[in-house]
Amino acid sequence: MTILDVQNIAKSFTLHLRGGLTLPVVAGVSFDVAAGECVALGGPSGAGKSSILKMIFGNYRTDAGCILIHDGGTAVDIAKASPREVLALRATTVGYVSQFLRVIPRVAALDIVAEPLRARGVDAADASERAAAMLRRLNLPERLWRLPPATFSGGEQQRVNIARGFIAETRLLLLDEPTASLDGVNRDAVIQFIRDKAAAGTALVGIFHDAEVRDAVADRTLDVRAFAAA
Repeated sequence: MTILDVQNIAKSFTLHLRGGLTLPVVAGVSFDVAAGECVALGGPSGAGKSSILKMIFGNYRTDAGCILIHDGGTAVDIAKASPREVLALRATTVGYVSQFLRVIPRVAALDIVAEPLRARGVDAADASERAAAMLRRLNLPERLWRLPPATFSGGEQQRVNIARGFIAETRLLLLDEPTASLDGVNRDAVIQFIRDKAAAGTALVGIFHDAEVRDAVADRTLDVRAFAAA
């Protein structure tokens, strides 16, 4: 079953401080991702991998094409969706794990991880228990769970970020360098998270500069250089 269908999308940026100069990024990007499949976006830095992820998530508007996200019997074109529709998809259907944690001041790490479950109506105690299990799998010391992560190390913050991104069930999960700040033990934990999601039927699209991680989780790699804009 196809979850994501990307059809002929393109993206360029206008540099207003350079007299409106247009900087093309990608064009003609087309691929699909099935339930339970992990597709890696490959290519060097600057090739447009993160731009493609951000278009799928709705952070960037496309210049052309469509991005169909299938949810049951319906399909939403996120390239044309309203902001309200994009937010609704993120609440139920599409997840995103970035390289950085957007720290919420004074909110404990455990509550940050549990929040996506609470937003879906999960009981507070159950959500906290499941959040604790995620943080335990990522080896975050329990003494940190009740503290806000603003003062955590980069690797500790990334583990909170990963736990929050993986805790809820979504049909599509986007991964932007999820293991970038992690040691070997926690990198292996994330590899298992990705495998578990795929086994549960989630479609995944990711950027993995770590070749070992990419080889361990990706069913296929899409070389973004094939979509270089002229």
